[in-house]
Amino acid sequence: MNAQAHQGPAIELKGIGKSFGPVVANKDIDLVVGKGSVHGIIGENGAGKSTLMSILYGFYTADTGEILISGKKAHIPDSKAAIESGIGMVHQHFMLVDTFSVVENIMLGAEGGAMLDKGIDDARKELKRLAEEYDMHVDPDAIVGELPVGLQQRVEILKALYRGADILILDEPTGVLTPAEADHLFRILDVLRNEGKTVLLITHKLREIMHITDTVSVMRRGEMVATRKTAETSMSELAELMVGRSVLLEVEKQPAKPGAPLLKVENLNVKDERGVMRVKNASLEVRAGEILGIAGVSGNGQSELLKAISGIEKAQTGKVTIGTHVIDLTGECDAAAMRDYGMSHVPEDRHKMGLVNAFSEAENSILGYHREPKYSKGLLLDKEFIRKEAMERIEKYDIRPPSTELKAAKFSGGNQQKIVLAREIERDPDVLIIGQPTRGVDIGAIEYIHKRIIEMRDAGKAVLLVSVELDEIRSLSDRIMVMFDGEIMGERGPEASEQELGLLMAGVKNTEAA
Repeated sequence: MNAQAHQGPAIELKGIGKSFGPVVANKDIDLVVGKGSVHGIIGENGAGKSTLMSILYGFYTADTGEILISGKKAHIPDSKAAIESGIGMVHQHFMLVDTFSVVENIMLGAEGGAMLDKGIDDARKELKRLAEEYDMHVDPDAIVGELPVGLQQRVEILKALYRGADILILDEPTGVLTPAEADHLFRILDVLRNEGKTVLLITHKLREIMHITDTVSVMRRGEMVATRKTAETSMSELAELMVGRSVLLEVEKQPAKPGAPLLKVENLNVKDERGVMRVKNASLEVRAGEILGIAGVSGNGQSELLKAISGIEKAQTGKVTIGTHVIDLTGECDAAAMRDYGMSHVPEDRHKMGLVNAFSEAENSILGYHREPKYSKGLLLDKEFIRKEAMERIEKYDIRPPSTELKAAKFSGGNQQKIVLAREIERDPDVLIIGQPTRGVDIGAIEYIHKRIIEMRDAGKAVLLVSVELDEIRSLSDRIMVMFDGEIMGERGPEASEQELGLLMAGVKNTEAA
């Protein structure tokens, strides 16, 4: 633990409670965060982490309890009051103006009066001082939208420090970073800690918690269930505290026994709606009984790759072979035809592409397959059969609550994902393509989803997996390809180091690295 942390609490939350109608988001929460420390906050989806941080930053007002900053009671009705109390927040989705320069974003909302030129000069000097003090160098005149995400995040942190923040809240800060960028962020947090700043880190990545924090607090179902010194706990204990039961963190699997190719993609080029080439001459092959993982930072063509292969979007060039069926991806092929050829698709965004939130669980369980004869009774759907089959899948996949009539919108993220997985896996496809299988999913459901994916591989299916979670890619895949700016940069085995894969994710090939 850093020596600064013994100075006393930077933050004290006492008896914080917050409800939204009948839903209790935070229940009688106490939390003490030491000055000059990095304090992790973890918990499953819906545990109340974001609500608690939103209360601290003034987005919400607590129904009960009080907040003390450096031992003094603080009233924080809005984010302006939070900033005045020395609290800054770096959001998961950056709050920057892409067309403004770095220095313009830094001073936005704190321009310093009518003399704007003087304000910019002062901001530039202060930005230079902060960049040197905290080792966060960035070109003050660079246009923010043209910067890589790692530097954009740096601008967000500098913006908070420019406003005088002594306490920084970071919400899932590594979700959009390469491993190298994440390592640099941790070095920045170390410098901030050594300078006496206090950091609250919200993340679902237990490895990051163990790597950078001094103390970690665990939330479950709106309550604070434990606080531990990081050096005195383990990832398995934290996972158990989060879920309320023991969780298998490592993926257990036997070596793959790959057979003949079941999926082949050749010379795929895909443009987005703006005419930008997002996939560039991509070719790949997935064999029966293996998982091919596609790694990369979000936004490097993975989404367009999956949409083209699954028949959702038309390609400029390219063809796909499923078993013995050769399909021209520039033609009139669609997702229904791909399903007929033996492909199932779990899309990256379950809300936009995987579910209809206003439909019941039973209706969602046949989405895309509703024209199959077994679901019909004459001209009408056989609702009794559909409900019976849906209930069997609810039991098999442990979907909660176990209701076929509940609207999809009422299920948690993990259970929504299970509905989609059950629908696609139970078709017994030859080829399964999965985008972001555990995005926004609780750690307990992650364990279950990983088991199901391995079972598909072991049943002789070809699985194409896309995930921005490098740990997930490395633990599930038998082979790994890395995408950067629409190109496949290379192929590696799952034993490849995080650094090696990280270089490829940043667009650096082996020859360049050497």
